[in-house]
Amino acid sequence: MATSRLRAATLRSLGSDVAVPGYDRSDLTIGIVHIGAGAFHRSHQAVYLDQLMNAGRAKEWAICGVGLLPADRPKARAFGAQDGLYTVLVKHADGRTEPRVIGSLADYIYAPDDPARLLSRLTDPRTRIVTLTITEGGYNAHPVTGEFDSAAAGIRADLRPGASPATVFGYLTEALRRRRADGIAPFTIASCDNVQGNGDLARRMFGAFADLAEPGFGDWVRAQVAFPNSMVDRITPVTTDADIDQLRATFSLEDAWPVVCEPFIQWVLEDSFPTGRPPWEDCGVQLVRDVTPYELMKLRLLNAGHQALAYAGVLAGYQYAHEAATDPVFAEFVTGYMQHEARPTLLPVPGIDLDDYIATLMERFANPAIRDTLARLATAGSDRIPKFLLPVIGHNLTYGGPVARSAAVIASWARYAEGTDEAGRPIEIVDPRSAELTELASRQQADPLSFVRNEHLFGDAADQERFAAAYLSALSAIRESGARAAFAGINAASVTSPPTPP
Repeated sequence: MATSRLRAATLRSLGSDVAVPGYDRSDLTIGIVHIGAGAFHRSHQAVYLDQLMNAGRAKEWAICGVGLLPADRPKARAFGAQDGLYTVLVKHADGRTEPRVIGSLADYIYAPDDPARLLSRLTDPRTRIVTLTITEGGYNAHPVTGEFDSAAAGIRADLRPGASPATVFGYLTEALRRRRADGIAPFTIASCDNVQGNGDLARRMFGAFADLAEPGFGDWVRAQVAFPNSMVDRITPVTTDADIDQLRATFSLEDAWPVVCEPFIQWVLEDSFPTGRPPWEDCGVQLVRDVTPYELMKLRLLNAGHQALAYAGVLAGYQYAHEAATDPVFAEFVTGYMQHEARPTLLPVPGIDLDDYIATLMERFANPAIRDTLARLATAGSDRIPKFLLPVIGHNLTYGGPVARSAAVIASWARYAEGTDEAGRPIEIVDPRSAELTELASRQQADPLSFVRNEHLFGDAADQERFAAAYLSALSAIRESGARAAFAGINAASVTSPPTPP
Protein backbone atom coordinates (compact mmCIF):
# COMPACT_ATOMS: atom_id res chain seq x y z
CA MET A 1 0.00 0.00 0.00
CA ALA A 2 1.37 3.40 -0.99
CA THR A 3 2.03 5.85 1.78
CA SER A 4 0.05 9.08 2.10
CA ARG A 5 1.64 12.32 3.22
CA LEU A 6 -0.55 13.83 5.91
CA ARG A 7 -2.51 16.88 4.82
CA ALA A 8 -6.16 17.83 4.45
CA ALA A 9 -6.47 16.45 0.91
CA THR A 10 -5.26 12.96 1.89
CA LEU A 11 -7.36 12.38 5.03
CA ARG A 12 -10.03 10.34 3.27
CA SER A 13 -7.46 8.11 1.63
CA LEU A 14 -6.03 6.88 4.94
CA GLY A 15 -6.72 3.34 6.11
CA SER A 16 -9.60 2.52 8.43
CA ASP A 17 -7.09 1.80 11.20
CA VAL A 18 -6.23 5.53 11.40
CA ALA A 19 -8.85 7.69 13.13
CA VAL A 20 -9.31 11.06 11.42
CA PRO A 21 -11.29 14.22 12.24
CA GLY A 22 -14.97 13.63 11.60
CA TYR A 23 -15.76 17.33 11.37
CA ASP A 24 -15.36 20.03 8.72
CA ARG A 25 -12.28 21.98 9.77
CA SER A 26 -13.29 24.90 7.58
CA ASP A 27 -16.10 25.53 10.08
CA LEU A 28 -13.68 26.05 12.95
CA THR A 29 -13.08 29.43 14.60
CA ILE A 30 -10.00 30.08 16.71
CA GLY A 31 -10.88 30.83 20.31
CA ILE A 32 -7.73 29.61 22.10
CA VAL A 33 -4.13 30.70 21.60
CA HIS A 34 -1.63 28.22 23.01
CA ILE A 35 1.94 29.33 23.76
CA GLY A 36 4.41 26.46 23.49
CA ALA A 37 2.66 23.96 21.23
CA GLY A 38 5.09 21.11 21.88
CA ALA A 39 4.52 17.39 22.22
CA PHE A 40 2.67 17.51 25.53
CA HIS A 41 0.12 20.09 24.44
CA ARG A 42 -0.51 18.14 21.25
CA SER A 43 -1.05 14.87 23.16
CA HIS A 44 -3.23 16.50 25.82
CA GLN A 45 -5.23 19.73 25.49
CA ALA A 46 -5.52 19.51 21.70
CA VAL A 47 -6.77 15.92 22.00
CA TYR A 48 -9.56 16.89 24.39
CA LEU A 49 -10.75 19.58 21.99
CA ASP A 50 -10.53 17.25 19.00
CA GLN A 51 -12.78 14.83 20.92
CA LEU A 52 -15.36 17.57 21.47
CA MET A 53 -15.21 18.63 17.83
CA ASN A 54 -15.79 15.06 16.71
CA ALA A 55 -18.96 15.18 18.81
CA GLY A 56 -20.08 18.33 17.00
CA ARG A 57 -19.11 20.64 19.87
CA ALA A 58 -16.63 23.47 20.56
CA LYS A 59 -16.09 24.53 16.95
CA GLU A 60 -15.56 28.11 18.11
CA TRP A 61 -12.66 26.96 20.31
CA ALA A 62 -10.05 25.87 17.79
CA ILE A 63 -6.42 26.42 18.75
CA CYS A 64 -3.75 28.69 17.32
CA GLY A 65 -0.37 27.30 18.37
CA VAL A 66 2.48 29.73 18.99
CA GLY A 67 6.24 29.27 19.00
CA LEU A 68 8.49 31.91 20.55
CA LEU A 69 11.88 30.17 20.47
CA PRO A 70 14.31 29.36 17.64
CA ALA A 71 13.70 25.65 18.28
CA ASP A 72 10.05 26.20 17.30
CA ARG A 73 10.80 27.19 13.69
CA PRO A 74 10.77 23.59 12.30
CA LYS A 75 7.32 23.10 13.83
CA ALA A 76 6.05 26.01 11.80
CA ARG A 77 7.31 24.39 8.59
CA ALA A 78 5.78 21.02 9.44
CA PHE A 79 2.52 22.58 10.50
CA GLY A 80 2.24 24.56 7.28
CA ALA A 81 3.04 21.56 5.07
CA GLN A 82 0.41 19.41 6.81
CA ASP A 83 -2.44 21.95 7.01
CA GLY A 84 -2.10 21.91 10.79
CA LEU A 85 -2.74 18.16 11.06
CA TYR A 86 -0.63 15.71 13.04
CA THR A 87 -0.94 12.17 14.38
CA VAL A 88 -1.11 11.05 17.99
CA LEU A 89 0.29 7.53 18.45
CA VAL A 90 -1.15 6.04 21.63
CA LYS A 91 1.09 3.15 22.72
CA HIS A 92 -0.26 0.42 25.00
CA ALA A 93 1.88 -1.80 27.22
CA ASP A 94 0.72 -4.90 25.30
CA GLY A 95 2.24 -3.56 22.07
CA ARG A 96 -0.91 -2.13 20.47
CA THR A 97 -0.59 1.27 18.80
CA GLU A 98 -3.59 3.49 18.06
CA PRO A 99 -3.02 6.33 15.57
CA ARG A 100 -5.35 9.32 15.60
CA VAL A 101 -5.10 12.40 13.39
CA ILE A 102 -5.85 15.58 15.36
CA GLY A 103 -7.51 18.57 13.69
CA SER A 104 -8.14 21.01 16.54
CA LEU A 105 -4.98 23.07 15.91
CA ALA A 106 -6.21 25.36 13.17
CA ASP A 107 -3.23 27.73 12.89
CA TYR A 108 0.37 28.13 14.00
CA ILE A 109 2.38 31.34 14.38
CA TYR A 110 6.14 31.44 14.69
CA ALA A 111 6.23 34.77 16.49
CA PRO A 112 9.81 35.92 15.71
CA ASP A 113 8.89 36.01 12.01
CA ASP A 114 5.66 37.97 12.47
CA PRO A 115 5.12 39.61 15.88
CA ALA A 116 2.29 41.74 14.52
CA ARG A 117 0.34 38.67 13.44
CA LEU A 118 0.52 37.20 16.92
CA LEU A 119 -0.56 40.46 18.54
CA SER A 120 -3.47 40.63 16.09
CA ARG A 121 -4.54 37.13 17.06
CA LEU A 122 -4.23 37.92 20.78
CA THR A 123 -6.30 41.09 20.46
CA ASP A 124 -9.04 39.45 18.37
CA PRO A 125 -12.23 39.46 20.51
CA ARG A 126 -12.80 35.83 19.48
CA THR A 127 -9.63 34.85 21.37
CA ARG A 128 -10.97 34.30 24.86
CA ILE A 129 -8.42 31.88 26.34
CA VAL A 130 -4.61 31.75 26.23
CA THR A 131 -3.12 28.48 27.47
CA LEU A 132 0.53 27.92 28.34
CA THR A 133 3.04 25.08 28.32
CA ILE A 134 6.24 27.07 28.74
CA THR A 135 7.99 24.62 31.14
CA GLU A 136 8.59 24.98 34.86
CA GLY A 137 11.37 27.49 34.24
CA GLY A 138 9.36 29.64 31.86
CA TYR A 139 7.67 31.69 34.56
CA ASN A 140 10.85 33.60 35.40
CA ALA A 141 10.48 33.05 39.15
CA HIS A 142 13.48 32.91 41.46
CA PRO A 143 13.77 29.28 42.67
CA VAL A 144 14.04 30.23 46.36
CA THR A 145 12.37 33.63 46.79
CA GLY A 146 9.69 33.03 44.15
CA GLU A 147 9.94 36.67 43.06
CA PHE A 148 9.87 37.77 39.42
CA ASP A 149 13.38 37.99 37.94
CA SER A 150 13.40 41.39 36.26
CA ALA A 151 17.13 41.11 35.49
CA ALA A 152 16.72 38.41 32.82
CA ALA A 153 17.96 39.64 29.43
CA GLY A 154 14.72 38.92 27.57
CA ILE A 155 12.68 40.74 30.19
CA ARG A 156 14.94 43.79 30.08
CA ALA A 157 14.66 43.87 26.29
CA ASP A 158 10.85 43.66 26.35
CA LEU A 159 10.66 46.51 28.86
CA ARG A 160 12.57 48.96 26.67
CA PRO A 161 10.28 51.76 25.40
CA GLY A 162 8.89 50.91 21.98
CA ALA A 163 10.34 47.38 21.95
CA SER A 164 8.65 44.68 19.89
CA PRO A 165 7.71 41.85 22.28
CA ALA A 166 9.80 38.69 22.31
CA THR A 167 8.87 36.90 25.56
CA VAL A 168 5.54 35.47 26.60
CA PHE A 169 5.32 38.25 29.19
CA GLY A 170 5.86 40.94 26.57
CA TYR A 171 3.29 39.56 24.14
CA LEU A 172 0.48 38.86 26.58
CA THR A 173 0.94 42.09 28.51
CA GLU A 174 0.92 44.18 25.34
CA ALA A 175 -2.14 42.32 24.05
CA LEU A 176 -3.97 42.88 27.34
CA ARG A 177 -3.03 46.55 27.28
CA ARG A 178 -4.47 46.91 23.77
CA ARG A 179 -7.63 45.00 24.67
CA ARG A 180 -8.19 47.26 27.65
CA ALA A 181 -7.71 50.35 25.48
CA ASP A 182 -10.20 49.02 22.90
CA GLY A 183 -12.80 47.97 25.46
CA ILE A 184 -12.33 44.24 24.77
CA ALA A 185 -12.63 41.89 27.75
CA PRO A 186 -9.32 40.29 28.76
CA PHE A 187 -8.65 36.71 27.78
CA THR A 188 -8.22 34.06 30.49
CA ILE A 189 -4.63 32.85 30.96
CA ALA A 190 -4.56 29.14 31.84
CA SER A 191 -1.22 27.55 32.72
CA CYS A 192 -0.85 23.85 31.90
CA ASP A 193 2.66 23.43 33.32
CA ASN A 194 3.87 21.15 36.11
CA VAL A 195 4.07 23.84 38.78
CA GLN A 196 2.18 23.87 42.05
CA GLY A 197 -0.44 26.61 41.91
CA ASN A 198 0.41 27.23 38.26
CA GLY A 199 -2.41 29.74 37.80
CA ASP A 200 -1.51 31.59 40.99
CA LEU A 201 2.12 31.67 39.88
CA ALA A 202 1.14 32.98 36.44
CA ARG A 203 -0.94 35.75 38.05
CA ARG A 204 1.98 36.84 40.21
CA MET A 205 4.54 36.74 37.40
CA PHE A 206 2.42 38.44 34.73
CA GLY A 207 1.27 40.99 37.28
CA ALA A 208 4.89 41.70 38.22
CA PHE A 209 5.87 42.20 34.58
CA ALA A 210 2.87 44.48 34.03
CA ASP A 211 3.95 46.54 37.07
CA LEU A 212 7.27 47.15 35.35
CA ALA A 213 5.74 47.79 31.93
CA GLU A 214 3.24 50.45 33.00
CA PRO A 215 2.54 51.97 36.43
CA GLY A 216 -0.72 50.59 37.78
CA PHE A 217 -1.23 48.05 35.02
CA GLY A 218 -0.18 45.15 37.23
CA ASP A 219 -3.08 45.92 39.58
CA TRP A 220 -5.48 45.76 36.63
CA VAL A 221 -4.04 42.43 35.44
CA ARG A 222 -4.28 40.86 38.88
CA ALA A 223 -7.86 42.08 39.33
CA GLN A 224 -9.32 41.60 35.83
CA VAL A 225 -7.57 38.61 34.28
CA ALA A 226 -8.55 35.08 35.33
CA PHE A 227 -5.68 32.65 35.96
CA PRO A 228 -7.21 29.24 36.70
CA ASN A 229 -5.04 26.55 38.28
CA SER A 230 -4.78 23.15 36.61
CA MET A 231 -3.22 19.72 36.87
CA VAL A 232 -2.26 17.96 33.65
CA ASP A 233 -1.02 14.42 33.14
CA ARG A 234 -0.03 12.25 30.21
CA ILE A 235 3.42 10.73 29.74
CA THR A 236 4.62 12.04 26.38
CA PRO A 237 8.17 11.08 25.41
CA VAL A 238 10.22 12.66 22.64
CA THR A 239 9.14 11.40 19.23
CA THR A 240 11.92 9.39 17.56
CA ASP A 241 12.74 8.50 13.97
CA ALA A 242 11.61 4.97 14.84
CA ASP A 243 8.14 6.30 15.70
CA ILE A 244 7.93 8.11 12.37
CA ASP A 245 9.11 4.93 10.61
CA GLN A 246 6.49 2.85 12.44
CA LEU A 247 3.75 5.23 11.34
CA ARG A 248 4.93 4.89 7.75
CA ALA A 249 5.47 1.12 7.75
CA THR A 250 2.43 0.04 9.76
CA PHE A 251 -0.15 2.65 8.81
CA SER A 252 1.17 3.94 5.43
CA LEU A 253 1.19 7.49 6.76
CA GLU A 254 3.92 10.10 6.34
CA ASP A 255 3.83 12.61 9.19
CA ALA A 256 6.71 15.00 9.91
CA TRP A 257 5.29 16.06 13.29
CA PRO A 258 3.63 13.10 15.11
CA VAL A 259 3.48 12.76 18.86
CA VAL A 260 3.71 9.59 20.98
CA CYS A 261 1.95 9.09 24.33
CA GLU A 262 0.56 6.59 26.80
CA PRO A 263 -3.16 5.70 27.02
CA PHE A 264 -3.63 7.45 30.40
CA ILE A 265 -4.80 11.08 30.28
CA GLN A 266 -6.00 13.45 33.00
CA TRP A 267 -6.79 17.14 33.26
CA VAL A 268 -8.10 18.72 36.46
CA LEU A 269 -9.05 22.36 35.91
CA GLU A 270 -10.30 25.17 38.12
CA ASP A 271 -13.56 26.37 36.61
CA SER A 272 -12.75 30.08 36.28
CA PHE A 273 -13.32 31.34 32.72
CA PRO A 274 -15.28 34.62 32.83
CA THR A 275 -15.61 35.00 29.05
CA GLY A 276 -16.52 31.39 28.36
CA ARG A 277 -14.83 28.05 27.73
CA PRO A 278 -15.36 24.81 25.80
CA PRO A 279 -17.65 22.20 27.44
CA TRP A 280 -14.61 20.32 28.70
CA GLU A 281 -16.62 18.44 31.29
CA ASP A 282 -18.22 16.50 28.40
CA CYS A 283 -14.90 14.97 27.32
CA GLY A 284 -13.48 13.83 30.65
CA VAL A 285 -11.88 17.00 32.05
CA GLN A 286 -12.48 17.36 35.79
CA LEU A 287 -13.77 20.89 36.47
CA VAL A 288 -13.29 21.64 40.18
CA ARG A 289 -13.25 24.53 42.63
CA ASP A 290 -9.85 23.64 44.10
CA VAL A 291 -7.11 21.94 42.10
CA THR A 292 -4.58 21.91 44.96
CA PRO A 293 -5.07 18.31 46.20
CA TYR A 294 -4.76 16.93 42.68
CA GLU A 295 -1.71 18.94 41.72
CA LEU A 296 0.14 18.08 44.93
CA MET A 297 -0.63 14.42 44.27
CA LYS A 298 0.74 14.58 40.74
CA LEU A 299 3.80 16.73 41.43
CA ARG A 300 4.96 14.85 44.53
CA LEU A 301 4.14 11.35 43.29
CA LEU A 302 4.45 11.18 39.50
CA ASN A 303 6.87 14.03 38.82
CA ALA A 304 9.09 13.44 41.84
CA GLY A 305 8.87 9.70 41.13
CA HIS A 306 10.31 10.35 37.71
CA GLN A 307 13.18 12.25 39.33
CA ALA A 308 13.79 9.31 41.67
CA LEU A 309 14.20 7.03 38.64
CA ALA A 310 16.06 9.40 36.34
CA TYR A 311 19.44 10.17 37.90
CA ALA A 312 19.99 6.84 39.64
CA GLY A 313 18.83 4.98 36.54
CA VAL A 314 21.32 6.79 34.32
CA LEU A 315 24.12 6.18 36.80
CA ALA A 316 23.28 2.46 36.81
CA GLY A 317 23.47 2.30 33.01
CA TYR A 318 19.79 2.29 32.11
CA GLN A 319 18.54 4.32 29.15
CA TYR A 320 14.76 4.12 29.45
CA ALA A 321 12.28 4.74 32.27
CA HIS A 322 10.67 1.32 31.89
CA GLU A 323 14.04 -0.39 32.39
CA ALA A 324 14.61 1.36 35.71
CA ALA A 325 10.96 1.01 36.77
CA THR A 326 11.05 -2.77 36.30
CA ASP A 327 14.30 -3.19 38.24
CA PRO A 328 13.02 -4.59 41.58
CA VAL A 329 15.36 -2.40 43.62
CA PHE A 330 14.38 0.83 41.91
CA ALA A 331 10.68 -0.15 41.87
CA GLU A 332 10.73 -0.78 45.63
CA PHE A 333 12.63 2.46 46.24
CA VAL A 334 10.25 4.63 44.20
CA THR A 335 7.15 2.98 45.65
CA GLY A 336 8.59 3.45 49.14
CA TYR A 337 9.25 7.12 48.44
CA MET A 338 5.68 7.60 47.25
CA GLN A 339 4.01 5.72 50.10
CA HIS A 340 6.12 6.77 53.07
CA GLU A 341 7.60 10.17 52.23
CA ALA A 342 5.37 11.87 49.65
CA ARG A 343 1.92 10.50 50.49
CA PRO A 344 1.84 11.79 54.11
CA THR A 345 2.38 15.33 52.79
CA LEU A 346 -0.73 15.26 50.59
CA LEU A 347 -4.17 16.68 51.22
CA PRO A 348 -7.17 14.35 50.83
CA VAL A 349 -7.81 13.96 47.09
CA PRO A 350 -11.53 13.77 46.26
CA GLY A 351 -12.43 10.67 44.27
CA ILE A 352 -8.89 9.25 44.24
CA ASP A 353 -7.72 6.04 45.94
CA LEU A 354 -4.04 6.81 46.50
CA ASP A 355 -3.05 3.13 46.75
CA ASP A 356 -4.56 2.57 43.29
CA TYR A 357 -3.01 5.79 41.98
CA ILE A 358 0.49 4.78 43.12
CA ALA A 359 0.09 1.27 41.69
CA THR A 360 -1.10 2.75 38.40
CA LEU A 361 1.89 5.12 38.32
CA MET A 362 4.30 2.22 38.60
CA GLU A 363 2.47 0.41 35.79
CA ARG A 364 2.68 3.54 33.65
CA PHE A 365 6.39 3.98 34.37
CA ALA A 366 6.93 0.34 33.35
CA ASN A 367 5.16 0.61 29.97
CA PRO A 368 7.86 -0.66 27.54
CA ALA A 369 6.11 0.73 24.47
CA ILE A 370 6.57 4.35 25.56
CA ARG A 371 10.39 4.13 25.70
CA ASP A 372 10.58 7.37 27.66
CA THR A 373 14.25 8.19 28.08
CA LEU A 374 15.77 8.82 31.47
CA ALA A 375 17.72 11.64 29.84
CA ARG A 376 14.42 13.44 29.16
CA LEU A 377 13.29 12.94 32.74
CA ALA A 378 16.65 14.22 34.03
CA THR A 379 16.51 17.40 31.95
CA ALA A 380 16.36 20.71 33.85
CA GLY A 381 16.62 19.23 37.33
CA SER A 382 17.26 22.70 38.73
CA ASP A 383 13.73 23.68 37.64
CA ARG A 384 12.10 20.42 38.73
CA ILE A 385 13.70 19.25 41.97
CA PRO A 386 12.86 22.48 43.91
CA LYS A 387 9.21 22.21 42.85
CA PHE A 388 8.64 18.45 42.99
CA LEU A 389 10.83 17.15 45.82
CA LEU A 390 11.97 19.92 48.15
CA PRO A 391 8.43 20.58 49.46
CA VAL A 392 8.26 16.92 50.51
CA ILE A 393 11.59 17.21 52.31
CA GLY A 394 10.58 20.46 54.00
CA HIS A 395 7.30 19.00 55.21
CA ASN A 396 8.89 15.86 56.62
CA LEU A 397 11.65 17.81 58.35
CA THR A 398 9.00 19.96 60.00
CA TYR A 399 6.75 17.11 61.10
CA GLY A 400 9.30 14.39 61.81
CA GLY A 401 8.62 12.30 58.75
CA PRO A 402 11.28 10.20 56.95
CA VAL A 403 13.63 11.84 54.43
CA ALA A 404 16.03 8.99 53.58
CA ARG A 405 14.68 8.32 50.11
CA SER A 406 14.18 12.01 49.23
CA ALA A 407 17.74 12.77 50.32
CA ALA A 408 18.99 9.85 48.23
CA VAL A 409 17.27 11.26 45.14
CA ILE A 410 19.10 14.56 45.70
CA ALA A 411 22.35 12.63 46.22
CA SER A 412 21.83 10.74 42.95
CA TRP A 413 21.34 14.08 41.19
CA ALA A 414 24.55 15.40 42.77
CA ARG A 415 26.48 12.34 41.61
CA TYR A 416 24.87 12.56 38.15
CA ALA A 417 26.01 16.19 37.91
CA GLU A 418 29.63 15.00 38.01
CA GLY A 419 29.09 14.12 34.35
CA THR A 420 29.90 10.39 34.16
CA ASP A 421 27.93 7.26 34.98
CA GLU A 422 29.21 4.35 37.06
CA ALA A 423 30.89 2.79 34.03
CA GLY A 424 32.75 6.03 33.26
CA ARG A 425 30.55 6.95 30.30
CA PRO A 426 29.95 10.69 29.86
CA ILE A 427 26.60 12.20 30.80
CA GLU A 428 25.34 15.30 29.03
CA ILE A 429 23.92 17.62 31.69
CA VAL A 430 20.99 19.45 30.08
CA ASP A 431 20.01 22.14 32.54
CA PRO A 432 19.82 25.96 32.55
CA ARG A 433 22.29 25.86 35.46
CA SER A 434 24.51 23.11 34.07
CA ALA A 435 27.81 24.98 34.53
CA GLU A 436 26.96 25.86 38.13
CA LEU A 437 25.81 22.32 38.93
CA THR A 438 28.85 20.59 37.48
CA GLU A 439 31.20 23.02 39.25
CA LEU A 440 29.52 22.31 42.60
CA ALA A 441 29.55 18.57 41.95
CA SER A 442 33.27 18.70 41.20
CA ARG A 443 33.93 19.80 44.79
CA GLN A 444 32.17 16.83 46.41
CA GLN A 445 35.29 14.81 47.09
CA ALA A 446 36.65 17.56 49.33
CA ASP A 447 33.31 18.89 50.58
CA PRO A 448 30.49 16.32 50.34
CA LEU A 449 27.84 18.96 51.12
CA SER A 450 29.00 21.35 48.38
CA PHE A 451 26.15 20.52 46.00
CA VAL A 452 23.37 21.17 48.49
CA ARG A 453 24.97 24.34 49.86
CA ASN A 454 23.52 26.09 46.80
CA GLU A 455 20.91 28.23 48.56
CA HIS A 456 19.31 29.26 45.25
CA LEU A 457 18.16 25.67 44.82
CA PHE A 458 18.07 24.16 48.29
CA GLY A 459 17.56 27.02 50.71
CA ASP A 460 18.94 26.02 54.12
CA ALA A 461 18.63 22.24 53.55
CA ALA A 462 22.37 21.71 54.07
CA ASP A 463 22.01 23.17 57.56
CA GLN A 464 19.21 20.78 58.51
CA GLU A 465 20.87 18.03 60.53
CA ARG A 466 18.50 15.19 59.62
CA PHE A 467 18.59 15.96 55.92
CA ALA A 468 22.36 16.47 55.85
CA ALA A 469 22.98 13.15 57.60
CA ALA A 470 20.69 11.24 55.22
CA TYR A 471 22.15 13.01 52.19
CA LEU A 472 25.78 12.34 53.18
CA SER A 473 25.01 8.69 53.87
CA ALA A 474 23.32 8.25 50.48
CA LEU A 475 26.00 10.13 48.55
CA SER A 476 28.74 8.07 50.16
CA ALA A 477 26.93 4.81 49.35
CA ILE A 478 26.27 5.87 45.75
CA ARG A 479 29.91 6.83 45.25
CA GLU A 480 31.27 3.67 46.88
CA SER A 481 28.79 0.99 45.77
CA GLY A 482 26.69 2.49 43.00
CA ALA A 483 23.15 3.82 42.92
CA ARG A 484 21.42 0.44 42.80
CA ALA A 485 23.26 -0.92 45.82
CA ALA A 486 22.73 2.35 47.70
CA PHE A 487 19.00 2.26 47.03
CA ALA A 488 18.83 -1.41 48.03
CA GLY A 489 20.44 -0.50 51.35
CA ILE A 490 17.89 2.24 51.92
CA ASN A 491 15.05 -0.15 51.07
CA ALA A 492 16.32 -2.60 53.67
CA ALA A 493 16.88 0.02 56.36
CA SER A 494 13.82 2.23 55.92
CA VAL A 495 11.13 2.16 58.54
CA THR A 496 7.69 3.51 57.74
CA SER A 497 6.38 6.48 59.66
CA PRO A 498 2.76 7.43 60.42
CA PRO A 499 1.21 10.15 58.27
CA THR A 500 2.10 13.67 59.25
CA PRO A 501 -0.33 16.60 58.93
CA PRO A 502 -0.10 18.53 55.63
